[in-house]
Amino acid sequence: MSTSGSKTVDDLLAKAQIKVNGNHPWDMQIHSPRVGNRILRDWSLGLGESYMDGDWDCAALDEFFYRVLKEDIDEQVKGLARTRLVAEVIRAKLFNLQKKERAFQVGEMHYNVGNDLFEKMLDPLMIYSCAYWDGATNLAQAQINKLDMICKKLQLKPGESLLEIGCGWGGLAKYAATHYGVQVLGITISSEQKTLAEKNCVGLPIEIQLMDYRDLRGRFDKVVSVGMFEHVGYKNYPDFFNVVNRLMNPEGIFLLHTIGSYVTVKKTDAWIDRYIFRNGYLPSASVLAKSVERYFQIDDWHNFGHDYDKTLMAWLANFESAWPALQDRYEPRFARMWRYYLCCCAGFFRSGQGQLWQLVLTKRHRKDTYRSYRPSLSAIA
Repeated sequence: MSTSGSKTVDDLLAKAQIKVNGNHPWDMQIHSPRVGNRILRDWSLGLGESYMDGDWDCAALDEFFYRVLKEDIDEQVKGLARTRLVAEVIRAKLFNLQKKERAFQVGEMHYNVGNDLFEKMLDPLMIYSCAYWDGATNLAQAQINKLDMICKKLQLKPGESLLEIGCGWGGLAKYAATHYGVQVLGITISSEQKTLAEKNCVGLPIEIQLMDYRDLRGRFDKVVSVGMFEHVGYKNYPDFFNVVNRLMNPEGIFLLHTIGSYVTVKKTDAWIDRYIFRNGYLPSASVLAKSVERYFQIDDWHNFGHDYDKTLMAWLANFESAWPALQDRYEPRFARMWRYYLCCCAGFFRSGQGQLWQLVLTKRHRKDTYRSYRPSLSAIA
């Protein structure tokens, strides 16, 4: 770099054993002198947008992010990019970014990008959440492991009713109905997901609705939410847990599968918010536990965050293989954005800053004692 911000950025990256224009695959290769100032001014947003613009490259982008996040370089740069940080925090504090009127924004922006992209990137059941890799040698088996573990944690029985809040393309609903004989109501905020989920679940006792969780009515034996809670926002946690508590039978079980942050944060990452998941928020363990306590007791808390690193890298490999078939529909800048997204998230989980939790929640007066479940390797094999 040759800008006024270059020396500062060089010094910060050196703490993570990253050398600008170095020879290692995780080193940053600079193509424009404006990169340094963009990073110092806007940090995450500047780093991501300059990559999308082709101003820098990195052969092992996932490893670059792992090193940056492992050494908490992001926290040091945030201190320098104070104006941007303060604006983000104020925005998160003053506004309910996940209120009902905004609920469908992330569906329109991200999940409606194109079913063809997700069909090629994901496994055959199109599960867009962390897989469970113990005993698995490929993505498809790792996702089936996760689905079966969820069903067993929920103690599903034939004839029961299952509510899935955030059903994606219907993979879990289809698995639960087919293998456990339950009736499923799945809701989504993505019209594209609804269309394909209905197609995937034809002939099964499954109903898919385009709906915000706050509009739900009825009673259900079991409730599950996988990869949706990240869109709820901490200001809406009371509403979310109150809805589930109202909908679930007294002897019911609720499984919550969510990404978490290793520390409490006040706002979401600026680049992720603008380009990937609009208005998202990741809870810390303390924030989540405090939010749950008025509504449920926690019977099980399972963390397998490092499995998300492996899941994301499998998605990246599928995306790179499929790109020649996708490039006529999507711009080259989209490919750089998508690659950046998958790699920065992989580094996030690899560093330990990102967690992946499955919580089993029940009502306090439930009669049966809940027995925690973990699949054995022999059972998986």
